Amino acid sequence: MAKLFGILTAIVLASSGFVAFKNKGAYETAFANTQVEKDKLVTSEARLNAVKGVLEDLINQPAALSAQADTLTATTATEERANEEANTANTATAAKVAGNKEKLDEFREKTSKMGDLKELASKMRTTSTELEDLTQSIATSEAKLANLTAQSNSTNVQVSDAKSKMDSFSSSQSLPSLKTRIRSIYPNWGFVTLASGNNAGVVTNSTLNVVRGDQTIAKLLVTAVESSSSSASIIPESLASDVTLSVGDHVVPASPMAKTVSN
Repeated sequence: MAKLFGILTAIVLASSGFVAFKNKGAYETAFANTQVEKDKLVTSEARLNAVKGVLEDLINQPAALSAQADTLTATTATEERANEEANTANTATAAKVAGNKEKLDEFREKTSKMGDLKELASKMRTTSTELEDLTQSIATSEAKLANLTAQSNSTNVQVSDAKSKMDSFSSSQSLPSLKTRIRSIYPNWGFVTLASGNNAGVVTNSTLNVVRGDQTIAKLLVTAVESSSSSASIIPESLASDVTLSVGDHVVPASPMAKTVSN
């Protein structure tokens, strides 16, 4: 029987090691994916800033050029009216009109090179759509990054739990989180059975305390462990002569120091 439980314990140790290795791989994958999403986010933000600059230029240029056109057109009309009223032969006024017309022609030439205002409006709409797409892409990347961060944190917890279990098994100590009860007592043979096994963190050869109230009334040495139950020998010198163990008494792990003393 002891050989069987020893084999079971070895299987549990191997399974825990496999889980720890698998969780480590998941953690490394999650970390790599997180870095990829961070790089995508930086690229998207750079593209967004570039598009914003282009959009601002497109928005500002038509307005400025239109204002100049209105000003030059109004000036030309004023000068033409003044010239007609004064004298079409007035050289100075004619020169001003000619100059304003020249400026207006230059402006029209500049605007013709820029293309039709409808075309500019279409470019602005396209740029706005691209801006919205980039904003959505950034939001999606941030959501993915948050999800990967959560996955990474979860993997860290799993790795930590697996390491804690491995440490406990290798040092023959039951998990500190273990809380169980005495299921049955066999005083003639000096052992008890417990309501928990290796699923709850009971480890073979570990020392446990039987607690009643806030006092330790006895110590147990785990001799065999199954998935949901275990058995332990009562350490004779730990049980006072006037104390009797009872079914239902609380059982918790003993400290490493207490285990050393019992041996």
